[in-house]
Amino acid sequence: MSITVALLFWGKVGGPQPVKTLTRIVMIMFCQVTAVLMVFVMVNNANLIYGNWDDLLGTGNHVRAVPPVPPADQGGGQSGDAAKELPKVKQSFGGVNDPAVPGDVQKTELKGQVSGVDGEVLVWLPPQYNDPAFKDKKFPVVELIPGFPGSSSTWYGTLKVSEQLKPLMQQGKVAPFILVSPRTLLLGSNQDAGCTDIPGKINADAWITRDVPQMVLDNFRADPSADRWAIAGYSAGAHCAAKLSLAHPNRYRAAIAMSGYNDPATEKDSLVGKDPKLREANNPVNILKAAQQPPKVAMLISGAKGDGYEDGEAIRTAAKAPTTVQVQEGTGPHTTDLWKRMVPGAFEWLTTIIPAQ
Repeated sequence: MSITVALLFWGKVGGPQPVKTLTRIVMIMFCQVTAVLMVFVMVNNANLIYGNWDDLLGTGNHVRAVPPVPPADQGGGQSGDAAKELPKVKQSFGGVNDPAVPGDVQKTELKGQVSGVDGEVLVWLPPQYNDPAFKDKKFPVVELIPGFPGSSSTWYGTLKVSEQLKPLMQQGKVAPFILVSPRTLLLGSNQDAGCTDIPGKINADAWITRDVPQMVLDNFRADPSADRWAIAGYSAGAHCAAKLSLAHPNRYRAAIAMSGYNDPATEKDSLVGKDPKLREANNPVNILKAAQQPPKVAMLISGAKGDGYEDGEAIRTAAKAPTTVQVQEGTGPHTTDLWKRMVPGAFEWLTTIIPAQ
């Protein structure tokens, strides 16, 4: 379109020769900028890297407050009777309004009671959920964490997680998991919170492991037992899945980590990686070493050499029963195409850990 406009007005530029020359240079630059912008938009729409312009420009901020996070047995999440102290989180759900995302994915805007974080959460229900034969059943849940930067839509729109798993669930090859993808791009200025509670800055861990699970439990027939919950991620999201599952075995029974890393500083925009104490404390290997008792967590870690494989081996070496770690060597570049292909096999593995009931 911009090229058509430039050609249309190219010969109609008036004024002295210097003005004509400058005007035409500006027209050429405009064509180049719009072409680059168009390519970026096409790539972003194909991969759902940024959910909106605020995410791209770094002007969005989803932190309403940074309250002290109470201990795990004092409200929020799926463990502990004290969770009943928090008001029920009854939400309204609508469509995602993104042609790349299947129409059966639901979206809600959640205000985190424990974390002080506000953001959208996308939920997909398995085919059995609305089957009258399952009306009294509670379902297992998997939280899906994107990379950085990443959108809450990426798992559904680019990795096609629900479209790939739906027929496998109908065939009984994959358990009927409720799939939940929360916003994880929470800070402005393109800062990565690293799924971590950072004092005075953000409670990103509590958002994912407390507020989002509580919302799911309050609105859907989700099984409250930690033995029926898992967390999965790719790239930076794989780091989150690994460390959150090991840090919160009272919330997750299993984790899937694709092409992740152990050292938070691997992500150059990670605030955790820039703080020596947080960097050490949020390395999954160090979490295992510091645990009073090995967490009852099953992990599937995949990655190519130089892209997650060695990090998975380090976790496997540090793990002690009942922690189990299966490491798969993958091949291929660090792209959504690779992780998309891994989805069916990863969830078939997860079904061996959290089987259908």
